[in-house]
Amino acid sequence: MKIQGAHTLVCGAGGFIGGHLVNSLYAAGAASVRAVDVKPIDEWYQVNKKADNSVLDLQLREACMEAAAGTDAVCQLAADMGGMGFIENNKALCMLSVLTNTHMLVAAREHGVKRFFYSSSACVYNGEKQTSYDVIPLKEEDAYPALPEDGYGWEKLFSERMCRHYREDFGLDSRVARFHNVYGPFGTWDGGREKAPAAIIRKVLQAKVTGKHEIEIWGDGHQTRSFMYIDDCTKGILDIFHSNILEPINLGTSELVTINQLVDLVEDIAQIKLKRNYNLSAPRGVNGRNSDNTLIRKYLNWEPSISLREGMAKTYEWIEQQMLAGVASK
Repeated sequence: MKIQGAHTLVCGAGGFIGGHLVNSLYAAGAASVRAVDVKPIDEWYQVNKKADNSVLDLQLREACMEAAAGTDAVCQLAADMGGMGFIENNKALCMLSVLTNTHMLVAAREHGVKRFFYSSSACVYNGEKQTSYDVIPLKEEDAYPALPEDGYGWEKLFSERMCRHYREDFGLDSRVARFHNVYGPFGTWDGGREKAPAAIIRKVLQAKVTGKHEIEIWGDGHQTRSFMYIDDCTKGILDIFHSNILEPINLGTSELVTINQLVDLVEDIAQIKLKRNYNLSAPRGVNGRNSDNTLIRKYLNWEPSISLREGMAKTYEWIEQQMLAGVASK
C-alpha cells in the first residue's frame, strides 16, 4: 500500500522520531494522521496542528483499540527508552514496551489495518559480535543466535518475532527496521535520556558558556558507533514501509566513528578545545557497532548518507538556540 491517501496512526508521535515522522507523512500525501503519545501534548517534542493529536497510554489494550480504529496503516514507534545511561539502568521499564507492541498488533488485526511498521533497534544484535572497537558491520543475520542488549534489546527482538508471526499467522502485512543511533534537532539533549551526539553537543556548549574547558566522556572514548541524521531516518521509514521487504532490515549509516572522533567534530564546530576526563565507570554500551547496508542498498538502491558533520552542525545550532533561550529539553 501507499502512504498517499492513507489514514495513518503514529504511535509515539510525541517523541523525537515520531514528531518528525508525522510531518513527513503529511509531506508524503497522507490523507490523515492520528498522532498518539502517553505524554501530555505540551510535553511533545513537536505538535503538527493538522494531525488528530491524542494522549493515550498504549500499554493498555483498550487504548490501542481506540487509537487504531479507522486507520489503514500503523507506524509503531512508542517505547520507553533513551540513551545508554537510561537503557542500562531501566531494564524492566524498557521491557514493558512489549505491552504496547503486542496490544498494537492485536488492535491492528482487529481493525483491518493494511500495513504495520515497527521500529526495532540495533540493540537486538548479538553482543559477542560487538566486543571489538574495530567492529565488523552488523548484518541482519547477526541477531541470531540471540544475545541482545539486556532488557531493551530483548524486548525489541521479541517484538520483531511478534510482527513476523502476525504476518504469517494472521496476514497482517508488517515491516521492521532496526534503527542505528538516530539524532537531530527536536530531540532530547539533557535529563538522562539523551544519546551521545546530543549529550556531547550539550557538554561542549556548557564548557564554552561557563569557561570551564573540560568535558566528561563516558568510557575510554574508543567505542565505535555510526549515527544517522533524522532526515535519513524518516526517508528510510517511508521507503521501507512502501517496500516488499519482509525481514527486519538495518536503517543506519555506515560512517563509523569513535566517541573521541565525535568529540573532535563537535569541538571543531564550536571552535574550542577541551580537556577530556574519562569516566570509566559510566554506562558505555558495547565496544563497537556499525550498520551493514548491503540489504538496504539491494532492496531500495539507497542508504542513509547525510554526513555526520552536516547533521551534527545542524543539531549543534538547534541545541545552542535552546540553551541560549533557556528552554529545557523535553
